[in-house]
Amino acid sequence: MKILVLNGPNLARLDLRDSSIYGSMTFPDLITFITAEAAELGFNADVRQTDSESQMIQWLHEAADSQLPVVINPAAFTHYSYAIRDAAELVKSPVIEVHLSNPLAREEFRHTSVISGIATGTIAGFGPDSYRLALLALARLIK
Repeated sequence: MKILVLNGPNLARLDLRDSSIYGSMTFPDLITFITAEAAELGFNADVRQTDSESQMIQWLHEAADSQLPVVINPAAFTHYSYAIRDAAELVKSPVIEVHLSNPLAREEFRHTSVISGIATGTIAGFGPDSYRLALLALARLIK
């Protein structure tokens, strides 16, 4: 089964970000990790990253139209993009929000997620394992 794993702004530049927050994995390493974990669960993970709000919305529309489950790390879009929230709400398959870091343990402006309210669930703070846990949850929800 195909799933979309959507990643927002700056995640393609993990190797340049604060490793004490985001870890030492590069984005290509993260893609390899996610696709391997997904394959073990019988998923074909299409992992994507964009810095563009409109691109993320188009991908969520694709998921809604194709009835594809979504794992989404909205990154900075988490805190303000009502357009992405509205697009994610159109997805009737499970939508799981993930974050490498724990936004609630960071700056106050990161404490609000406009996505969480429409997500099936949210997993945060476990580094790359946040994706693994999301995939496990998705497998249980679907099967």
